[in-house]
Amino acid sequence: MKPIHLLGAIPFLGILGGIFIANRVTPYVLGMPFNLFWLVMWVVLISATMAVIYRLDPANREERSS
Repeated sequence: MKPIHLLGAIPFLGILGGIFIANRVTPYVLGMPFNLFWLVMWVVLISATMAVIYRLDPANREERSS
């Protein structure tokens, strides 16, 4: 398995697997309950992760001639 595929699995594990760890309301972060903050944080991290995957993908390095 390529490292790019493993990098693509991180957001899946963060949102679906981590929600069981972050299942609490009491600490508020940026005015949001921790559970909601966890989900919003992963939405932002998914965008960053997908940008890194795009840059590392060898198929995107080739210049296409029109």
